[in-house]
Amino acid sequence: MFGEDEYVGHDEPSLLFYSNQPGSGNRMQYSITLPHDPTPAQPTTPGKSYNFELNGALWFGMALCDTQSYPEQVSTCTPDSDSNIVDPAVSPNHPGTAFLELQLYPPGWVPWPTWAVAIGASTCSPTQWCAAMNVFSLLEDPVAGTLQNPTCAARVGIETFQFAFVTKSGVAQAPANPLDSTLATFTPNPKQDLFMNSGDKLQLSISDTADGVRTQIDDLSTHQSGSMTASPANGFVQIQYDPTGTSCNAIPYAFHPMYSTASEQTRVPWAAHSYNVAFSDEIGHFQFCNGATVPATPFGLDSSGNPITCPAGNTEGSGANQRPTDSDNDFCFPASEALLYRVQGCTETNTGFDGVSYTPVWPDGNTRLHPTPFQFTSARTGAAFDQPYQRVAFEADLPAVEPTCNRTTGAGCTLIPQTDSGTPAEFYPFFTTTNVRDTCTWQFGNDTPGETSNFGRNAQYGSLLPLTYLAFGGGGSTVTRFNDFRNVIPNPC
Repeated sequence: MFGEDEYVGHDEPSLLFYSNQPGSGNRMQYSITLPHDPTPAQPTTPGKSYNFELNGALWFGMALCDTQSYPEQVSTCTPDSDSNIVDPAVSPNHPGTAFLELQLYPPGWVPWPTWAVAIGASTCSPTQWCAAMNVFSLLEDPVAGTLQNPTCAARVGIETFQFAFVTKSGVAQAPANPLDSTLATFTPNPKQDLFMNSGDKLQLSISDTADGVRTQIDDLSTHQSGSMTASPANGFVQIQYDPTGTSCNAIPYAFHPMYSTASEQTRVPWAAHSYNVAFSDEIGHFQFCNGATVPATPFGLDSSGNPITCPAGNTEGSGANQRPTDSDNDFCFPASEALLYRVQGCTETNTGFDGVSYTPVWPDGNTRLHPTPFQFTSARTGAAFDQPYQRVAFEADLPAVEPTCNRTTGAGCTLIPQTDSGTPAEFYPFFTTTNVRDTCTWQFGNDTPGETSNFGRNAQYGSLLPLTYLAFGGGGSTVTRFNDFRNVIPNPC
């Protein structure tokens, strides 16, 4: 996710919510309808798609305090406070920052705990959705130009993440942090975890508590609820920043929201995106692997721990749009490992922009071949979750992931990404609105029957956005990077 250095993430078209009202940066609620998938019969029919092929995860996010995370300049962070707004162009002394993603995972393909290793293969159940709290931090000091010591980085990485399924009791089934987590952390348990059906109506809230930020999902269709709190009791910790030693120490920590408001000035200063309160669809993972069967191995890894690739001579794509596989066809799984939708495919980040996410198989009303859209209302804040956010922004981090883009000058950065062959991708998904029971509701995908606006389709993402970052090793100097397209408008919902 880092923005100043070379980006190592993936494609995340997003909808940001802005408000100057106190509390809007740390307390919000959404109403959601989970989408349906087409029938599992004949799953490789050309043009047929499922949620797992389109979305590695769908998530709702928020900036958090983490005094052991980037930029490592001050040792305090006052939770829920706009005193944490520090422009890098003015001072390097921004409090350490983490980012929360409450992720929802679609059903039917290769199950957890595979995603402990292979990003994108994250099903909990043949037919039901699940959710998890993820907290990301960055162990980097950009002013001094240092990273976490290699011994610790080998165990937890430089961009660390902590993970806990949303459970019916609110108690984590295993430690969330990367030092103490086990496969039990990433193995769904239907007796403990909240499972949800396609089509269910949900209320999803994120708010601060004395024990840490709490995410809650109330399933209005089944009358079940689940929650997770980023607390020491649930195994959430800070990884002590120690760039010169060999230690890898966990400090029990309650993660709290960083800001009071959700204005354009509230951001995670190390991330490629500009946001605080946001929704995103994590796209660009799944690709077909057609031909010789991929070997069935744990986590899509071979005996040496390397990602299984789509076998030589196979093709990616489907139907008439098949082509030879390329270098990003990694973490591949045979159809036999799928729980319901028997499809062979790979889940590495799709750097060539030629996977399923970049074809016109998104929700468009054709439910015989495509899913129904993921629907959600605008965030609401306030004590009773009855206060709207005044502005929204469409934001795509395409410049950060396009190999053709010069992030310093903006040259070669395109709203429709370029494939490996140098031609524009077939399709790029976008946000629309519709009315659901007289309520303005957001959708993501393609144009659908009954929509009220598509905001210019891909043009909704606007123009290149310059963001200021601390220069790595620059002693507090800054650089400007074009990592996103962004377009801010009055909130139509």
